[in-house]
Amino acid sequence: MSQQLAYVIITPYSLHKSRTGGILSRLITRTGLELVGARMFSPSAELIQKYAEETISANDPQDRRIQELIYNYIIKNLSPDPKTGRRRRVMMMLFQGEDAVRKTRSVIGNITTDRRGGETIRDTYGDLITDESDEVKYFEPAVLAAPTAEEAASKLRLWASYSDADGGVLENVLTYAPEAPPQRTLVLIKPENFRFPTGRPGNMIDFFSRTGLYIVAVKLHRMSVAQALEFYGPVREVLRIKLKDMVAGKAKLALEKELGIKVSPQIESQLGESLGPVFADNQFENIVKFMSGRAPSETPLGEINQPGSEKCIALVYEGVEAVRKIRDVLGPTDPSKAPPGSIRREFGQTVMINAAHASDSPENAAREMGIVNVGENTFREVVEQFYGK
Repeated sequence: MSQQLAYVIITPYSLHKSRTGGILSRLITRTGLELVGARMFSPSAELIQKYAEETISANDPQDRRIQELIYNYIIKNLSPDPKTGRRRRVMMMLFQGEDAVRKTRSVIGNITTDRRGGETIRDTYGDLITDESDEVKYFEPAVLAAPTAEEAASKLRLWASYSDADGGVLENVLTYAPEAPPQRTLVLIKPENFRFPTGRPGNMIDFFSRTGLYIVAVKLHRMSVAQALEFYGPVREVLRIKLKDMVAGKAKLALEKELGIKVSPQIESQLGESLGPVFADNQFENIVKFMSGRAPSETPLGEINQPGSEKCIALVYEGVEAVRKIRDVLGPTDPSKAPPGSIRREFGQTVMINAAHASDSPENAAREMGIVNVGENTFREVVEQFYGK
């Protein structure tokens, strides 16, 4: 079976109801496909009209009534608000693997009034309600996806062609009271959550949804060594200071045990001054390697800016007091000190393997978002690499 590229669009309603995490968890764990791209869109009326028109197709195995139902839903619910002109948020995710289109469709499910108790995404999050005359009273598909590989290719090329103008870090898609200005903050769902197909990334997004904040950007990111060095640069000096006493104490114990000599407080302090920075720099190298897949000392200068082998999901959350709210749900750096119900207590293991990162101030959020470049259009790159320009 050949490789395919499949897409899933999370509708504005599903995003608003914070169903993103549950949908993503099912897609990753039940398809076994690789998540290879993600992008937020605030689609224009032009893009939505073209996309809706492509849902009416003689090649679509769904019957004409369902096609027309989807067409009308797309026009009504994905187009800019006709009253305010404000564009709506949608999230588009790309999955790659053998038989990818069929696998995603099997997990998403069909549009039917015959619900089966939550077996598929649409069973759980979608609705199709008809009256006694079989007329549709309410319809919410939860997600949208192509029924065939040919449809996927056509529609992905369409969305890719609009992905610069209509996608990226979304602006002016939400409203706030004048006395409650919003903040933006960055979240990285770290590489350990992608070692094998697991629901952890989606589960963490579910945890973050407790904040009531809104996702305005998403990117599947492979951090380069250069980006990791810059991103975690401020940590290096902190490690040198924080680890000095710990290294001194361990060195003292080792010398007294192995050599049988008494180490004075003065010598212990000197050991910390000389060995502390060496140990801290080694730890810093490990952090960079963990996030990018390569240690700086192992990376040729000409390859320092190349995307790394490890992947993470970068998310930008927007809302009132976004930084504090996300940090509260995340928990402290050390999972063993994190409170019950926090992400790091539930999913973290060590100070380094601690599930996710979140900016600790609005200033650092701006700095970190710039380094990760969340608005970078890797979505279009994936589509063009798969199908050709």
